[in-house]
Amino acid sequence: MKPKSTFRVDRRTFLASGAAIGALQVTSPFILSARGETPVRIGMVDPLTGVYAAIARGEVDGAQYAVEEINKNGGILGRPIELLVEDSANDVGTGVQKTRKLIERDRVSFIIGDVNSGIALAMTQVTTENKVLHIVSGGHTDPITGSNCAWNVFRVCNTTMMDANAIGLTLMERLGKKWYFLTPDYAYGHSLQAGFEKILKAHGGSFASDLIPLGTADYSSYLIKARAFQPNVLVNIMGGNDQVSSLKQFVQFGLEKQMAVGGALFELETLRAVPDEARIGWWTMEWWWDQPDVPHVKEFSNAIKQRTGKQATARNWFGYVSVQTAALVANEAKTLDAVRLAHALSDFKLPPEVALQPGAPSYRAGDHELMSSVFVGEAHAPQGDPDNMFTVQSLVPGEKAAGSVEETGCKVNWPT
Repeated sequence: MKPKSTFRVDRRTFLASGAAIGALQVTSPFILSARGETPVRIGMVDPLTGVYAAIARGEVDGAQYAVEEINKNGGILGRPIELLVEDSANDVGTGVQKTRKLIERDRVSFIIGDVNSGIALAMTQVTTENKVLHIVSGGHTDPITGSNCAWNVFRVCNTTMMDANAIGLTLMERLGKKWYFLTPDYAYGHSLQAGFEKILKAHGGSFASDLIPLGTADYSSYLIKARAFQPNVLVNIMGGNDQVSSLKQFVQFGLEKQMAVGGALFELETLRAVPDEARIGWWTMEWWWDQPDVPHVKEFSNAIKQRTGKQATARNWFGYVSVQTAALVANEAKTLDAVRLAHALSDFKLPPEVALQPGAPSYRAGDHELMSSVFVGEAHAPQGDPDNMFTVQSLVPGEKAAGSVEETGCKVNWPT
């Protein structure tokens, strides 16, 4: 009788940028079996240092949970998964370098990442060149599944156009049509503001804006200009720690008494980091933990809460879905060949235990965007559960928010 396979825990270490930060350990459980099966390696690149560190950490937590669950159930093609995590440090050059390392030296079969849209877009050039299936977990800029789409690139998070379409009319109807944008000066911010502008102009609105460098600490000059413009709404589309800082200063200046505030994403990680008085306005979520009538959501959120001590976030879900997608399609197609996997993923529906939302979202064949729902609602101070800081007012189906494939500008060219 052959001995049963047993998994041991291995550990992959990478260095965070900066000597003061030191080494950050990422554990990849259940990597190698006693019988010596070669693991299926999945590479993940995310900015675990810098302004997006908290949301990147959420994606890694979700991905690690997925690895554990999949390995308990036989892994990919009977082989255990090894998750290799690299820190892009919120820098395009570093993200590209780490992606090449994972592909060329570590021989990964899949790439996941990046939170930063500019890095994610640059990574797609590397993964397409090397014919590696790439699942963009959390980079939102439209060209990834639009004008720069590729046969091997699929995306879990929304496009910026989906978020803008989901909430644009709500902001105008409830708050007014004169807007002032606080916009991060890189791919995500440019793409999201362009989407909002298109909707606003179509309905006779007006706006002014500021492009703000990532990592800005003092928003006083931008907020003074916003106050002088006298908008109905300050549309804050900063992200991560930048959104935290700008919203804190917005209420410190007392601007919440002079104008409304809102925008696209106000993620749970960010909501946790701002004071109660800054938990205001209309926003979107791309996944929400409080869905009592949707199967499997409670068990997923409970599992994440056991790991982190907090309710699950959309970023946890992004990481989880990205790894699960790789495993599901490989086990169904019975291959690790990237071209065959990409064909199999076109119009691939997520099962309920992975989708964790109403309906059966699928990766649209025409642009490889996941047609997931957009949760539109209001932020507020905690009510009961400390993470109950957002009330969903409407759920916009992904297909409605995304518009047509033709509108995205995507034309997928397959390898010959």
